Amino acid sequence: MKKIFFIFLIVSFLAIGAFVYIRIVQKNTSAPTIRAVIDVAQSSVQSPISIEYLRSKSILGSTLVIEEELNNGSNYKQYIASYISEGNKVYGLLTEPTTPMPQGGFPAIVFNHGYIPPTQYVTTQKYIAYVDSLARSGFVVFKIDFRGNGRSEGDPSGSYFSSGYTIDAISALKSLQLFDKVNPKRIGMWGHSMAGNAVLRAMEVSPDIRAGVIWAGAVYSYQDFAKYGISDNSYTHRPDTQRVGAQQADREVSSEIQKIRSAPNTIDFSSDFWRAISLTQNLKYLSAPLELHQAVNDPTVNIGYSRDLAVELTKQNKEYELFEYEGGGHNIESPYFETAMERTIVFFKKNL
Repeated sequence: MKKIFFIFLIVSFLAIGAFVYIRIVQKNTSAPTIRAVIDVAQSSVQSPISIEYLRSKSILGSTLVIEEELNNGSNYKQYIASYISEGNKVYGLLTEPTTPMPQGGFPAIVFNHGYIPPTQYVTTQKYIAYVDSLARSGFVVFKIDFRGNGRSEGDPSGSYFSSGYTIDAISALKSLQLFDKVNPKRIGMWGHSMAGNAVLRAMEVSPDIRAGVIWAGAVYSYQDFAKYGISDNSYTHRPDTQRVGAQQADREVSSEIQKIRSAPNTIDFSSDFWRAISLTQNLKYLSAPLELHQAVNDPTVNIGYSRDLAVELTKQNKEYELFEYEGGGHNIESPYFETAMERTIVFFKKNL
């Protein structure tokens, strides 16, 4: 009996010791391990519109194909051209100077259009004066028709909640680098309205963009989106369950992104998710000069978008200029157009 009692005491002491040991180990090792796993998960934001995700992608160009020859401009040729972006055939208006080609090739500009209802978009309409001004100044200009716009293949998912248009813009640049009339080291980007978001996102992704100009651009932090809103239809996208696979791959359709529309006051813009997709939070990747133009009386995009971006660019010691115009509306129309375009041309000539 005494022997059994003695064995019971030993087993009890061993059980108590094991329990204490496990508690100590849990306190000193398990909790930090769990915390580390959580931290890694939170920092690994794989949104299709996050800057880190796009920088990790291999975005390719293709040989430009001349689809149609158009009437010449005053000192340049015009074509309908196409290239391949993520498997989509994307069309665009391509201009080529008739002046002697400089050594190494002409400087070039990828021209990105603002929101136009995709089914109403026509390659040779809209932005005629803009393209003409740049083309007459000696640049190869490639005004691309974003995927799903006009005859371009793909999903017209907009710029704010999809990386598709950004990829199209970078792919156009890569395609121009393969064009024998273009100097591959002298390519810039121009964008209007919705494309302001695509241009700045592209500049943070690709260091090959040597200079960027944005007219009346919008949505740089998503916090500014919640603050100012926007009166164009490109931002109203909701998850479309009928589109699957490749059609959906570039879209950010999470429940978190839907809060922008449904409950913006509940958003924590300091979270990893919102910081990952914010352009202003990723300005460290901006290596090229940027020029901003906007009319104070713009009825579509609040002037606050440009002003808030300028504040962040100043904080990050980035090279930029902001020009504000008393009138001209969303398109910075005449008599302000001429001044804005002259400044744009001078900027591109200086930096390309």
